[in-house]
Amino acid sequence: MYTLKTKGHFDAAHFLKGYRGKCANLHGHRWTVTAEIQGASLQTDLQHRGMLVDFGDLKKDLSALCGACDHCLIYEDGSLSDTALQALNGEGFRLKAVPFRPTAENLAAWFAGKMADQGYDVRRVEVYETPDNMAAYEPERNGD
Repeated sequence: MYTLKTKGHFDAAHFLKGYRGKCANLHGHRWTVTAEIQGASLQTDLQHRGMLVDFGDLKKDLSALCGACDHCLIYEDGSLSDTALQALNGEGFRLKAVPFRPTAENLAAWFAGKMADQGYDVRRVEVYETPDNMAAYEPERNGD
């Protein structure tokens, strides 16, 4: 089995509604995302011969996902009042609603799903909130 791994970054704020602690407050991180993909065979066409996938394509696809989250407030659908959303939108802030609590764990699964949607056989995704705190997601495999 061959594996490739690449890394992306984005800066974004989030908060955890219903959490008792400092993460209930709006705060930001320099997020780091690593995506590891796998495959049993290498490509044979002239351009990609000997490659699982082109690193440039893998990096571009992960960077685009990170870019969609960069410099925004990532928030769970329904966690902000209509008044708050109107005020934030009125100020022109960049918002990204997600259908889950925006924890590192859930973001790792979200990134893995988005990469899989692009055709990658995702082995593992890691999301770092800080240089020392990371959550990982490994999709379940048939037969595992």
